[in-house]
Amino acid sequence: MSFTFLRETIRAYRERDPAARSALEVLLCYPGLHALIWHRMAHHLWQRDFTLPARFLAHIGRFLTGIEIHPAATIGKRLIIDHGMGVVIGETAEIGDDVYLYHQVTLGGTSSARGKRHPTLGNGVIVGAGAKILGGITIGDNARVGANAVVIKAVAANSTVVGIPARPVEQRLGRKPRFDAYGTPTDCDLDPLLHEFDLMRAEFVALEARVARLARMPAGE
Repeated sequence: MSFTFLRETIRAYRERDPAARSALEVLLCYPGLHALIWHRMAHHLWQRDFTLPARFLAHIGRFLTGIEIHPAATIGKRLIIDHGMGVVIGETAEIGDDVYLYHQVTLGGTSSARGKRHPTLGNGVIVGAGAKILGGITIGDNARVGANAVVIKAVAANSTVVGIPARPVEQRLGRKPRFDAYGTPTDCDLDPLLHEFDLMRAEFVALEARVARLARMPAGE
């Protein structure tokens, strides 16, 4: 087991989770870290074609942590799985560096065909609790996926999506990437449908005003 991996991951937990009071607490009490340790061992075996032992180690990790990670999945540095229970990461999923996943997140497939069928998450992505990201789509760097969203299309870098199916939401211009708990920023319109209704309402008001002006114009003008 790489001490660099442990050191970096424990440091990431302590920096981003205010409940983490010491490195020893993270090492002993955080199932997300334990799941990654089991995955690293299983992934090592999988890469050497020891597929059955790899699946068995992954099964043990799932039993002990409640987090299911296929041993073939590719995971970058400093992944944080917060709370963790119910997380599922599929066989062809790829996760970049500094990604943050909450509980009940699924990186799943939409097809039973072999090949790339699970999502690719870029660096710095945050996925809120209960979100489902399905298919061989790409979630761009620093993107945010809100809690309980269902994502079936690619998400652009530095954007935020919410809802079922997930849609992008507008944010303040010039906003720099930052940590958004549960992938849900508080400085944007969180309901894209309501935003569209607001736009339609504004257009109707403008149309009514225009019709009223035309009605007041003298005939022949």
